[in-house]
Amino acid sequence: MFKKKDVFFSTFEQMADTIVEAVEYFAASVKDLSNVNEFAKKMKEYESTCDEYTHSILIELNKTFITPIEREDIMALTTSLDDVLDGVEASASRFVMYNVQEKDDFVIQFGDILVRSVHEIKSAISLLTQRKLLAMRQHCIAINQLENEGDDLLRVSVTQLFASVADPIELIKRKEIYERLEQTTDCCEDVANTLESIIMRNS
Repeated sequence: MFKKKDVFFSTFEQMADTIVEAVEYFAASVKDLSNVNEFAKKMKEYESTCDEYTHSILIELNKTFITPIEREDIMALTTSLDDVLDGVEASASRFVMYNVQEKDDFVIQFGDILVRSVHEIKSAISLLTQRKLLAMRQHCIAINQLENEGDDLLRVSVTQLFASVADPIELIKRKEIYERLEQTTDCCEDVANTLESIIMRNS
């Protein structure tokens, strides 16, 4: 069990667990878009849960004098973690808004990159709670590499989109979904950058 003063670390772990569960659900759901309404509804529930953890951390910060790491690092990590789930939820909502029900191999590949990214985040957060700061670095490096994969995939997917899709409306819909998913890999990189900052300040 965590001591009271480490409530921040325990909440970070809960956030990481929720993010992993949500992204795994996302990655599985985009392989079968037969019920996009249920998909988007479930993703919104995950996003709301993460918002509650964010709110809990803000409340705790307001009443805690001594924190386990710098207050600004707690805020930055909270925000960056929340942004990951916000990005995935925003992507999921587009499937309903744009009535996208056909499987898309590029979306599936983005889902795979995001699953691997959030597992790296979860591992890094676990090390943070154990105060094994230097060991976090390998996971930060892996997240950065996965973000590069996301960049590459966006270039390939958009190039293929313009080469193969004639309908301009369909092209706009798909392009925005790809871009939102790539932006979510950027959010994962933001988490890694925040963790790197924590390493530098505390090791």
